Amino acid sequence: MNALRLSGLAALLLAAALAAIPPGVAAEPARKVGPDPKEWDQVVTRAVKYLQAHQGADGSWSEDRSPGVTGIALTGMLQSGKVTAKDPSAEKALKYIESLINRKEGHIAGKDPKVQLKNYVTCVNVMALQAADSDSYKQVVADAVKFLKKLQWDEDEGKDPKDDFYGGAGYDSKSRPDLSNTQFFIDSLVAAGVPKDDPALKKALIFVSRCQNLKDEGNDQPWASKINDGSFIYSPAAGGQTKTQDEPNADGGLPGYGSMTYAGIKSMIYCGVSKDDPRVKRAYEWIKKNYSVEKNPGMPDVRAKWGLFYYYHTMAKTLDMMGVDEVEDAAGKKHDWRADITAALAKLQKPDGSWLNNDRWMESDQNLIAGYALMALSHCKPRK
Repeated sequence: MNALRLSGLAALLLAAALAAIPPGVAAEPARKVGPDPKEWDQVVTRAVKYLQAHQGADGSWSEDRSPGVTGIALTGMLQSGKVTAKDPSAEKALKYIESLINRKEGHIAGKDPKVQLKNYVTCVNVMALQAADSDSYKQVVADAVKFLKKLQWDEDEGKDPKDDFYGGAGYDSKSRPDLSNTQFFIDSLVAAGVPKDDPALKKALIFVSRCQNLKDEGNDQPWASKINDGSFIYSPAAGGQTKTQDEPNADGGLPGYGSMTYAGIKSMIYCGVSKDDPRVKRAYEWIKKNYSVEKNPGMPDVRAKWGLFYYYHTMAKTLDMMGVDEVEDAAGKKHDWRADITAALAKLQKPDGSWLNNDRWMESDQNLIAGYALMALSHCKPRK
């Protein structure tokens, strides 16, 4: 009886509340997240058409600059959903990537590539082949995974877990490791289906943890406590390096920046770290305080656009993987990052569908950054 009375009272209260709404004023609908579908579609379609119009006769993009550009461009096109592996442009690109398969060594960087290209190019081409979703590449990808693991700095190179090189990946087995190369190394292994408890990912986590400005059991480097804000730097190896400035601070501190902080979060989670882990939480706090789609945050003004499109794709992939819909900044304002990235790329896009940035980290190459942009936009797809 009491339940019936309570139910009746609730109905009366609801009716009174509805009656209080002025005529012609509808109740506010639930907030939708994501970009405007028309804007997203237009930006993506233009970018795909640009790449298709600028593809080389051999199926590559910007082969004269790096055989890895094709992997980035194709991955972006396929992940956007606008192109399938059966599209003529994708088929041509896949044949070009197939021509880079080195069955003797196991990599996907060419018959006689520059040593410094083997890690990065193999990683992005693994991602492209996996995006093509074809069983015919299973053995090629498996061989590439074995090859990549050999490039990782570990006991085979005379390094132990106490060494600041340990677990990282560089441009090859002899180059100093950095978080950018290690990010692609981890991404490619995950794309290939390598489980989180694989020894290579466990070793990589040791290196990634040392990239963070956070003094804890995961980072034993002397500079870790100088800034201690949770951000990530470019490399802890050989004393540490950041790209925000040419030299460390006077006290040895190394300021972190956006693209590497997103890379650090994503890499940690891919290596099995929980989103609730204190390291991830501290890094995400830095992200919230430094939220931006106008620049690579953490960089000084003169370097604000360095790696901007690389930043977009790393930001989008990380936030999407984390299941974040809105980022609340330091002022308490919530940002729909999918809509923000789409709008920023729409604003920067040229009428022919391309983008252009400065030449830092090859971002004057319009094919490369169109690929990065499509990779970012693939994580910004409008909700149905």
